[in-house]
Amino acid sequence: MHKPKKSLPEWLKVKIPGGENYLRIQKMLRSSNLHTVCEEARCPNIGGCWDRGTATFMILGDICTRACRYCAVTSGKPLALDPLEAYKLSKVVEKMNLKYVVITSVNRDDLENGGAEVFAECVHHIKKRLPACKVEVLIPDFEGKKSALEIVLKARPDTINHNIETVRSIFPKVRPKGDYDQSLKLLETVKLLNSSSVTKSGIMVGLGEKIDEIKETMKELVAVGCDLLTIGQYLQPSSKHIERVKWYSPVEFNELADIGRGIGFKHVVSGPLVRSSYHADEQHAALNVDSKDLAPV
Repeated sequence: MHKPKKSLPEWLKVKIPGGENYLRIQKMLRSSNLHTVCEEARCPNIGGCWDRGTATFMILGDICTRACRYCAVTSGKPLALDPLEAYKLSKVVEKMNLKYVVITSVNRDDLENGGAEVFAECVHHIKKRLPACKVEVLIPDFEGKKSALEIVLKARPDTINHNIETVRSIFPKVRPKGDYDQSLKLLETVKLLNSSSVTKSGIMVGLGEKIDEIKETMKELVAVGCDLLTIGQYLQPSSKHIERVKWYSPVEFNELADIGRGIGFKHVVSGPLVRSSYHADEQHAALNVDSKDLAPV
């Protein structure tokens, strides 16, 4: 197999985050012992998102029970849960005066409901402190447990996000402890439990997938009612992670966005630096949906 060059294309080069606001927020997070996926996953958009009044927090600790081959998050045996995590998170969200928050987590297969209760607590606390703040939850697969989904949905987050990550043929190599069909089923179950819920998913490209496979994954996501889609370039975190095969150009990302919209997604964000929470506030706003309008679970 041809090994990709290590140098980044020009369109993937970004400024190193810094500045007074960035350092202030970083210090605040450290003092609260909170984790952001912005930092843990080495997101290239961290500075811009924090300046926009959006952030993605990672709950349930920073050690994952799985070892997905694309992910930079540490895997191993997790520590005990922090019973005050939701309270601390809501205080930081209030201090940052955020308009849109994405809450994600490591996989916690050691917990009965995968940490669903903590997701729900975080949504409740944030909505109580900042009623106008939109909350998106980027959830793991919860090992397919419907009970976990019900717990999260009862908190009425504004968007339910679960990333399919890649196409069917590559999925077992990328997420060996996951299940492609289970991820699709999770998104479908969200709609079955509450048809008014906004659902979202994301795809990484550059892992060797074919365009027809991307189209097929898009069709399968739309078939289970997925509303929103993000598409971004896979960036290999280290030599130990699964190899990147291709750089997609900005033109190709625009073409993928057009394909996604044609297949039936209500909104698609596609670009080299796009990550699951990239401009999530704008994507949700494009649907003109408010959590108070969601049907109760």
